Amino acid sequence: MRLRVEFTTEPFDLDEAPAHAVVAREVVEGAALDSVDVGPFGNTAEGGADVVLAAVDALLRRSLEAGATRVSFQVNVIAEAEG
Repeated sequence: MRLRVEFTTEPFDLDEAPAHAVVAREVVEGAALDSVDVGPFGNTAEGGADVVLAAVDALLRRSLEAGATRVSFQVNVIAEAEG
């Protein structure tokens, strides 16, 4: 099964990326995900279910430890590539 996760961390800071946002970016960029797109107001990552779920666990734990007061997730099952 493949998953796509979309997530944001709060509170926002438009002048400088807060520590919790930097940590979240480091987690997804360091995971063995197939696709990662990091933006100022939303982030997405795709990969196999086990890798995505492990990244979500690490992202949630580490971003809360780094000061996030809210972390929002949306997880979708995506179709496997045919081949």
